[in-house]
Parts: sequence; structure tokens; C-alpha cells
Amino acid sequence: MKRLALGLWLLASAALAQEPSWLLVAPQRVIAGQRFEVIVVAPADEALPDELTLRVQVDVVELLIPARAQGEAQGARRRYAATMSPRAAGPATLSLAAYDSNAIAVAIARGDAVQQLTGIEQSAEEPPLSAEEPVYFVLGAHQGANARFQLSFKYRLFDPTSGYGAEQPWLVGFYFAYTQTSLWDLSSDSKPFHDTAYKPSFFWRWQRLDEQTWIDGARIGFEHESNGQAGELSRSINTLFVRPEWRWSVGRGGTVEFTPKLYAYLSTHENPDIERYRGYVDWRVRHDAGGQWITTATARVGTAGKGSLLLDMSRRTRDMRVGPLSGYLHLQYFNGYGESILDYNVRRPWQLRIGLAIVP
Repeated sequence: MKRLALGLWLLASAALAQEPSWLLVAPQRVIAGQRFEVIVVAPADEALPDELTLRVQVDVVELLIPARAQGEAQGARRRYAATMSPRAAGPATLSLAAYDSNAIAVAIARGDAVQQLTGIEQSAEEPPLSAEEPVYFVLGAHQGANARFQLSFKYRLFDPTSGYGAEQPWLVGFYFAYTQTSLWDLSSDSKPFHDTAYKPSFFWRWQRLDEQTWIDGARIGFEHESNGQAGELSRSINTLFVRPEWRWSVGRGGTVEFTPKLYAYLSTHENPDIERYRGYVDWRVRHDAGGQWITTATARVGTAGKGSLLLDMSRRTRDMRVGPLSGYLHLQYFNGYGESILDYNVRRPWQLRIGLAIVP
């Protein structure tokens, strides 16, 4: 287990070490709707154009912003000016759309009432329906062919531009979310689903406003998880949770997120000892290597010392030049107890799976 996990991390590190052809230098903080400048450094055999396009990635939303040169090139360097979208907000990455460049982590700040009460990440650019957890389909073959896939979304309950959301901006922080994770047994004759977890949740989301606050954001809410079975196969729990969020800029435009999810069980009558295997915290760390590999590790440690590790790694396929294939190449490794809620107290064989992700 340790060797395999180490190998996956080394693979991500090797991908990070690849040098981009173009270099982008940008400020760490940008105001929505206002002008900002960047510096672009081109390879020795490339000319710097008068206009180029910047790619801004905010959560799952991608924006393309035109930038115009400010004066002539100074050797391989040239300064460009652009205007950030007035509705963009939150932690984002900035890169060149048409060139192989590094990605810069930036914070896009807002100054309206929505920002003041719910934080910098709330934005009209974020659609009411957006991704929550990773969305993927992966296949494995350790001790029998199997698959795991996940669907997940969140829905913002109040529109920040009209109605109650505009009158009471704190309401814009309320979301409904739903995640469904299935394990598919492909080695049996009838190809049955081994188990499916259904997880609806309701939470309030806050993001910080300034550079001084010690925490970047938080979620507070309620979550139900069950497998929809009856009788002896039925499993369900209800929890209250708090998820603080911290983010740091690292390396060549990379980011690290630490988002532990702390929860208290409200009902566990169908699995009264689940805390022995899950504990009370999901320890989650996510590393976005500046447009290269995105790696997320989630660990659980139960009160009996039993636990699990889930490691997800994604690479955008269009950056790998694999033709018209869209989405992300996705690798997943799981080891430990409770890959599904039905098996919360069972340790099955470790799994290494590969497939595609829509949202990493």
C-alpha cells in the first residue's frame, strides 16, 4: 500500500517538474471589474503578439479575457493589460489560453453586499447548479473486475441578483447538495451493483473577505447518507458537520487546500459502531499543481484505529494532446475499511482504478 501510494505521488511530482514554454507573471489579488496588468515572457524563438487571451478558472467556470499589450516588447518580455469580469470572484487560477504557460493562483475580490456577508467566492458567474464533489467513472481489476463512479452537484438556493438573495445577501450562502457513489461488481455473471451511497446535504457556505482573517472559508450543515436498501442490508446515518477551509499558493502557480470535515452523528441505529471505522473527521488535502496533476487525498481514522485512504489524481486530457477526448484522465487508489457504507466495518482488497473524470 505504502509503495503504491508513494509511486502515485512521485508520478504527480514528475508531471509538476515539466517546464512550460511561456511564463506568466500576475498579481496575487485582482478586483472584479477593474483593470490589472500581467507580464508575459516568451520562448526565444517566439514573438510576443499585440493581443492575447487570458484563461481564468474559477471553480468549474472558465472565463476567457482579452489582454492588450502596453508598449513594445523588452526583449522576451512584454506587459499586457486586461479587465477582470465584474461578476467573477473567489480563488482562481490565471494562465495563457493559447500558449503552454504556467498557472498563477489569484484571489478575485468583490466589494458588494454579497461579498460582505458571504465572502469573496460568491459570484453571479457561478451558475445556480454547479459541481460539488468529483464526478468520475473508473475501472479496476484487483481480485475481480469492478468499477466505481460518482455523480455530485450543488444548487445555490437564492439568486444574489434578485428577490430575497438581493434583499438579504446572507441567504446566498445556502446550498443544497447531492452526491451519489456506486460500486459496480463487473466480475459476477449478472454484473450487479455492490452498493450505492446516496448523500443529500444542506449547508451554509462562507468565504473570507480580507487578507487578515485566519481562515479562508467554512461550511456548516446537515448530511444524510444511506444505501437505499431494506432489512439487514440497510445502512444510514445522519450527521451535522463543519468544514473549515484553508488555501495556500505553492510552486509555479499551484495551490494547496486543507479542508477537514468534522461531524457529529445524530443517528446510527443501523450501524451503531461506525465511529470505530470512520471516526469523526474526514482529513482532506488537495494539491493543484498549476495546471498539471490535481491530487486529492482523503483519510479517515476510527476510534478503534481502523481507517481508510482515498487518493484521486486527475490530469486534463486536452493538455496531454489526446485528440478530441475531453475531461480528465483519472487515477484512483483506495485502501482500508468502508469503501461503501454497506461495508463500513469490512476491509476489502485495495483497489487501483483508472478512467475519466468530468470534474476532478
